[in-house]
Amino acid sequence: MIIEIKVPTPGESITQVLLSRWLVKEGDFVDKDAEIAEIDSDKATLSLSAEADGTIKLLASEGDTVDVGSVVCTIDTSSVKEIKKTVEKPKQETLELELKEVKPSVQDNSLDNVVHISPLARKVMEEKHITEKEVVEKFKSKRVSRNEILDLTNKETKTEPFSRDAEKKKMTPLRLKLAERLVSVKNETAMLTTFNEINMSKVMELKKKYNDKFKLKHGVSVGFMSFFTKAVTEALMLYPSVNSIIDGDELITFKYADVGIAVSAPKGLVVPVIRNAESMTIAEIELKIKELATKARDNKITLDEMTGGTFTITNGGVFGSMMSTPILNPPQSAILGMHNIIDRPIALNGQVVIQPMMYVALSYDHRVIDGRESVSFLVKVKELIENPYQMLLHGIDPVKTLLGI
Repeated sequence: MIIEIKVPTPGESITQVLLSRWLVKEGDFVDKDAEIAEIDSDKATLSLSAEADGTIKLLASEGDTVDVGSVVCTIDTSSVKEIKKTVEKPKQETLELELKEVKPSVQDNSLDNVVHISPLARKVMEEKHITEKEVVEKFKSKRVSRNEILDLTNKETKTEPFSRDAEKKKMTPLRLKLAERLVSVKNETAMLTTFNEINMSKVMELKKKYNDKFKLKHGVSVGFMSFFTKAVTEALMLYPSVNSIIDGDELITFKYADVGIAVSAPKGLVVPVIRNAESMTIAEIELKIKELATKARDNKITLDEMTGGTFTITNGGVFGSMMSTPILNPPQSAILGMHNIIDRPIALNGQVVIQPMMYVALSYDHRVIDGRESVSFLVKVKELIENPYQMLLHGIDPVKTLLGI
C-alpha cells in the first residue's frame, strides 16, 4: 500500500512553505510517527512525520517551495513484511556467526593481524570458496595513494594559506518575515530606549541560598529570567500603558500580562508566550520557560504558543552582551532587554564597593507610552529585582504603605 504524505497547514493564510531539510534518505525504512522532514513558513518551523511504517520515496528536494496540501513523499508499507522476515531469522544462526572464532590462516606478516573479517563477510567467503589467504593478499597488495595519506592526516600538508570560498543559500521564510517585521518597526513606530542598572546581589544571594531546595522540589534551577518576568508583571499592573497596543485609531490596554520570552532557535529568533504570567508563581514561570524554550530549540514550538503576547523580554546577556537597544515586537509597545552581569565598582552607603551589576534597557513606542511612564516602569522593575520580597506584595513597598506615601 502506498501512503501519500502531504504538507500540513502551518497556520491561517499560509499557502506555501519551504522544504527546509529531509531527515531521511531516499529508500530509507521509516517508523510510524518518526520525523522525516522540516518545513519552514514565515511564522514557524514545523516537522513532518511518517504516517505509517514503510519505505520512503522522496518527491521534492530540499530548498523547494511547495504548496500546502501537496504530496512531498510516499511511504510503501509493503516493505514491512520483508523487514519482519529478516528480523525473525533464527537467532541461533546469528549467534553462531557472532561467536565464530576468527583465526587468520596467514601469519607471516604483521598486516595479517590487522585485517578483520566480519561474520557476514566470512559467510560470503564460504559461499564463494574464497580463502582467508586470498583476502589478506588482496589487501596487502592495495596501493595507498598520496591523497589518501593526506586525508588521513586531515590534509596537514595543504599549502593554501587561506580560503576564498563563499556559501550562498536561500533565506528561509521565517528569516524573511523576521527581516520584514524588524524594518517595519523602525519605519512605523516612534521607538525610544531608556536605560538603567540593577544591583543583582540580592537575587543572586536568594538563588544561592534556595536553588538546591528549589531544584529538588521542582526539577529545575531557578533562573534570572523568571525573576524578571515576575517583576515585569507587577510593574505592568502599576503602569498599564506599557501593556498597550495601537489598533487602528484605538488604544487597547490589557488587564493581563502575556509575556513573550525571546529565544534563539536554529531557524532564527522566536518568541513563545507565557499566558497570564501575572497569576503565576516564580516556580510556575520557570517551568513554563523551560518547556517553551526546549520546544523552540527543538523546532517543536506551535503557532498557538507564539501567538499574541502583550510584552516581551529578551536576554542578550546569555551571549555576553553588556548593553543594547532591543527592537519592539509588533504590535506590542514595549520590550525589556536584559544583559550580562558584571562585577563593577559602585557607590553604596558612601563606600565604593564591587557589586554584580546588570544594565537593562526598555525600548518603547512613544506614540503609546510617555517618557515618565517608561522610566517609572523600568525603575519599578529595578526596585523589585533589588528587593525581591516586594514581589510577594504585588510590587507594593510595605514601608511606603505604612507611612501612606
